[in-house]
Amino acid sequence: MSIVLTEFARARLFPRDGRRTAIQDCSAEDFVGHLNRQPPEVVLDGYAPFCKLHVHRNWTATRCSVIAISEANRHLLRSGYEARTREELAVLGRWFEGVEPPRANYLLPILYDRAQLAREGTAIEADWGIVGCLYTLEPREIPMAPITMLRNALGVAEGGSGVPLERAAYRRSVEFWERHANWR
Repeated sequence: MSIVLTEFARARLFPRDGRRTAIQDCSAEDFVGHLNRQPPEVVLDGYAPFCKLHVHRNWTATRCSVIAISEANRHLLRSGYEARTREELAVLGRWFEGVEPPRANYLLPILYDRAQLAREGTAIEADWGIVGCLYTLEPREIPMAPITMLRNALGVAEGGSGVPLERAAYRRSVEFWERHANWR
């Protein structure tokens, strides 16, 4: 099985501005090389048949991507409209500023198979392409954000995957994200 890093994921996981929410102490090439050499501890099914998550122990200084909201940190929450790419429409997001999350114990690269990436307009030579990565304390998936689920249901033209919205999964996502937020 071969894995490559998509340009979409490269811009988000290895941005040129060196932001602390990116993968730390590892180049994009070294990251992909590690994933191709080191088998995952576990392979998790993703939200659709074309999606898999590989669970790897964190070999970097990367910090957790999600923090629980508490009375002690609620005042550090911020929100605003953002787009992931120039082509996508901006959506409302929420994040912490001024927090120091713990180092992640696990990195979970999110992989799409070659056929799905082709449907989305990204041709790859490998079997799988990295479209994102979760940085977690536990070796399990963080629920997809509700807005990502909605974008996926809108289809490829709007930056999604074309997977229909599943109401029960959406409700679980809302329950999680009401109590957690990303950070910057």
